[in-house]
Amino acid sequence: MGKPVTYQEAGVDTRAAAALVTEIKGDVARTQKQRQLYNSFGLFAAAFDLSDYKSPVIVTGCDGVGTKIELLLEYGMEAEAGKDLIAMSVNDILTTGGDPLMFLDYIGIAKLHPERIKRLISGMADYLEDCGCILAGGETAEMPGIVPPDVVELSGFCIGAVEKDEIIKPETAKEGDVFIGYASDGFHANGWSLIRRILETARDEFSEDEMRAMLAPTRQYHDVTNALKASLVRPKAMAHITGGGLPENLERLFRGLGGDLEIPYWENPVAQKILSHADEEDRFHTFNMGLGWVVIVDPADVDAACAAGPGGSVIGTVRAGDGITVKVKS
Repeated sequence: MGKPVTYQEAGVDTRAAAALVTEIKGDVARTQKQRQLYNSFGLFAAAFDLSDYKSPVIVTGCDGVGTKIELLLEYGMEAEAGKDLIAMSVNDILTTGGDPLMFLDYIGIAKLHPERIKRLISGMADYLEDCGCILAGGETAEMPGIVPPDVVELSGFCIGAVEKDEIIKPETAKEGDVFIGYASDGFHANGWSLIRRILETARDEFSEDEMRAMLAPTRQYHDVTNALKASLVRPKAMAHITGGGLPENLERLFRGLGGDLEIPYWENPVAQKILSHADEEDRFHTFNMGLGWVVIVDPADVDAACAAGPGGSVIGTVRAGDGITVKVKS
């Protein structure tokens, strides 16, 4: 019988992982300024007290960063990857009219890389602190031989709550209601398989500064939803514009209704360089085209809704008949 093998020799260092947990406690703590976990000491799961809600409905979301992670890691932009991870799930929670309460992350990696993971967690904490959501827990899995070196598997899970009588109800939208679009900060975390394919032949057209600008993290839209609530605007529906672009994300809101949208030209030079290589029709079904968030409101609420966030503008009205068409203003 040979020498006994340690877990560390097998590629997993539990002591280093435990030390890392201690090192990220500061980031975790700053996500509990607006909300706190309930009776968290000694538990192996996170608990949150919902007694401040009269009739709470739990809402959940799960997402990742997709193939954008490859380029983010190449440029050492792990913090931006952490922000993408949060925004992709938090924005989905916000579409319900609810509050993002707790977030859990999953990081799969070949070998523990403390500095890389700390940058990921720091980016997550920045966005979670901003929207008042708790980093309630997570899992960092060392998987040598399963996850390739220099690859990070990244996914996240958000739990929120909304009062039953305040939940957004897209079925209340009617003909004549108005679409309001809000600016994105870039491509966000969708369409990167197409972008990466374009970069295979066009990479030399982009400077490093342009690449980093292209990799800007997904915008969170809690400021828009908070402003709508403060101005007493009750949207008929809200959509986070992700994969499928404006047509697919808005079509899911309707039965027997649709719209013909006319959107502003996307004033983003780096994005426009990518779009020049993309199929003219397919781009609308892949990218957000400069609008990462859309709400549908009653015509009486248009002015207040437009003032609720950056780039807020009317992009169309709800009409009878299925389907969403999109064109850029000439």
